[in-house]
Amino acid sequence: MAQQIPLETYLAGWSAVSAERRAVAATILAIADAARSIATLIGQGALGGRLAEVVGGNVQGDEQKELDVRANELLIAALRAAPVAAVASEELEASLVLSEDAPLAVALDPLDGSSNIDSNVSIGTIFSIVPMQGKTNGTADSVFLQKGAAQKAAGYVIYGPHCAMVLTVGKGTQIYTLDRLSGAFLMTVACAKIPEKTREYAINASNARYWSEAIRAYVGDCVAGKDGPRDQDFNTRWIASLVAEAHRILMRGGVFLYPGDARKGYGSGRLRLIYEANPVAWLVEQAGGCATDGRERILDATPQRLHQRTPFVFGSKEEVERIARYKSDLHAIGERSPLFNQRGLFGT
Repeated sequence: MAQQIPLETYLAGWSAVSAERRAVAATILAIADAARSIATLIGQGALGGRLAEVVGGNVQGDEQKELDVRANELLIAALRAAPVAAVASEELEASLVLSEDAPLAVALDPLDGSSNIDSNVSIGTIFSIVPMQGKTNGTADSVFLQKGAAQKAAGYVIYGPHCAMVLTVGKGTQIYTLDRLSGAFLMTVACAKIPEKTREYAINASNARYWSEAIRAYVGDCVAGKDGPRDQDFNTRWIASLVAEAHRILMRGGVFLYPGDARKGYGSGRLRLIYEANPVAWLVEQAGGCATDGRERILDATPQRLHQRTPFVFGSKEEVERIARYKSDLHAIGERSPLFNQRGLFGT
């Protein structure tokens, strides 16, 4: 385990060289403050109120639960005291201007995986910090239409059996575990590393009938295991919480797939580029993994809309690259196999 350096101490050393870094550090610490409050609220379970109750819907048609709304409020309140000009949130139709002159903007998924609230499964907060570009002039949506490669910091907080912040400022991916007694986030992993190879994949197989031929072929080869072209058995995982999936992959490897499919409204996948895919992609890359839309690097995509969706594949490098080859070499797919109607495309 890494030396248990407090988050504040690490950021103080990292940020000493420039005003921009000091602003980023202050913003991360504001998010950490809100995360402590969210963790406490989640830890109360039903004693904290009807957190899983549906109280409305957001602009994308998703149900909003009580905890979604409260997490959003806590984060925005904390960011008002940080050097942040604008906030974009999954829970808000348009971005929110906080200050005309601050140097940073923050994109948030305040509570990822809220379908798992009442089942006591790990959920999380995802954040992306980007530089301001020009003045807000009362609106800031265009500020967030930057490539993920422009991020100054990214991370997520996972609320599970323990609470941890997973963070990158471009110097590797660190994990800080919340000491619930002192309230401090302490470094427990100094440099997370995702194994290049894996025998675990995560995908919602209930949507198999809507997948593209390439995704069917890839999953079919994994399911075939030792009897198929991969010549090894694989395990399937699915939690329906992006943060929980990402955390498992950071800790032990694996690959996650949420492709676009033939369902109405799912042609570009389900996950949002700016405040879900971009921050997770940077964390994964900084840990030695790979993150794409199935073919192209996520961090090279230029968003056109605030709540734009994207297919998302990330995790162990060799497996993500293999999936891209299935996509590019679709013509090579042979006869259909019984389970996912495809024969294998590649060997081991």
